[in-house]
Amino acid sequence: MRSDWSSGLDLLLELGRGHGLQASIEHSLREAIRDGRLTPGTALPSSRSLSRDLGVARGTVSAAYSQLGAEGYLEVRQGAPIRVRWQPRHRPPAAHPATQAARPRWDFRPGRPDSASFPRQAWARANRQVLSHAPDEIFGYGEPRGSTQLRQALSGYLGRARGVDADPERLVICNGFTQALTLICRTLRAAGVTSLAIEDPSAPRYRQLAEAAGLTVVPISCDQDGLQTDRLAASRARAALVTPAHQYPLGVTMSAARRIALVEWARHHHATIIEDDYDGEFRYDRQPVAALQHLDPDHVIYVGTASKTLAPGLRLGWLSPPSALTATLSAAKDQLDRGSSTLDQLTFAELIATGAFDRHIRHMRTRYRRRRDALAQTLASAHPAIRLEGISAGLHAMIYLPEHEAAEQQIQTRAERASIALHTLGGYWHNPPQPRRQAIIIGYATPASHAYQPALRALTELLMTLQWP
Repeated sequence: MRSDWSSGLDLLLELGRGHGLQASIEHSLREAIRDGRLTPGTALPSSRSLSRDLGVARGTVSAAYSQLGAEGYLEVRQGAPIRVRWQPRHRPPAAHPATQAARPRWDFRPGRPDSASFPRQAWARANRQVLSHAPDEIFGYGEPRGSTQLRQALSGYLGRARGVDADPERLVICNGFTQALTLICRTLRAAGVTSLAIEDPSAPRYRQLAEAAGLTVVPISCDQDGLQTDRLAASRARAALVTPAHQYPLGVTMSAARRIALVEWARHHHATIIEDDYDGEFRYDRQPVAALQHLDPDHVIYVGTASKTLAPGLRLGWLSPPSALTATLSAAKDQLDRGSSTLDQLTFAELIATGAFDRHIRHMRTRYRRRRDALAQTLASAHPAIRLEGISAGLHAMIYLPEHEAAEQQIQTRAERASIALHTLGGYWHNPPQPRRQAIIIGYATPASHAYQPALRALTELLMTLQWP
């Protein structure tokens, strides 16, 4: 006989056949305690509750509890909950995942916003509004493309803030950029596309996701104007992944001439451009650069997320594909996970509709600019040879190191000793040029606000261990 008891905790209690009920209850509880399924301190249901759940006499359960208490397995006291007392004499230490590393004291890893700045109160207000007024249907399976409310809200926001031609009927909501790129690559591969041109350098994850979908990655080098579009024709690729607003990780902005050339290439070769607009909202020293997608919505798949503006943990992203791909991408999303969290979508839609999202972005734009300025001033005062590049936008900057072939390795080793987390440029290359400039990528949004100045001092001390010209 099996019983899922509902009194205090859920536990599957198996009562063996051929034994008395009391003995069977004792045996089941004793084995659960010995196996570690019931840990020391766990409160058990009262004899009344357990007898009702199991359909046995209360006296039978009371007698079983008393026997286990006498054996030292349970702590049975009048008027107090019955708790598990027994534990193994030689309990092995808890295993820790091999991949779990010690948390760094100072974190300058790129691609991360200031998590402490998440607008908790605004999000909570929007969430309460949704829960108070949304119909019960929001807790069922939603539209695979995403909720109508969020697609409409995003359509207006993307149009006015990023210049995107985002028809609500074409938008597809997804779980961040990782899922977006996976869906796109699988869809392109199914349509006969075999290779994807990717900026070099670029995030290693881009290459991994494309290759996992069956595409051959073709690296195309970047310079101060972004992707070198004149090399696309020879690549024979029929798709290209770009970060035109703020190349990741170099931080350069794709020039107007290159943008036009990229779109012309896509038209001439019937190719698809994937635009990752990962931090387009954060511009500091120049006017905002509109998304590439507005030049040709029929050849560009625009991808955006809330990972940098709000938090990566929300897992909220969106696609604005050409009309010809919308149905296919929606079907792929439906097959993958039946759609993203409707409650989070509606909360985000409310945040946009009330203007709270825009206010948050303006606030964070000011804060991040101050952080960038403080970083630049601190490093400039330490040594004139330490210069930041790629700082007109985004949440990270490049620091090019002295011309020494082991500079990145040296700085990485010393950073680990000083408990400073940062990324070097070497891991971002697909085909690194020879010779190549050594650099580190500093994510200045990551450190907590109260620790930012101490973090800058630690970073400066680290950089000063190198021999600067």
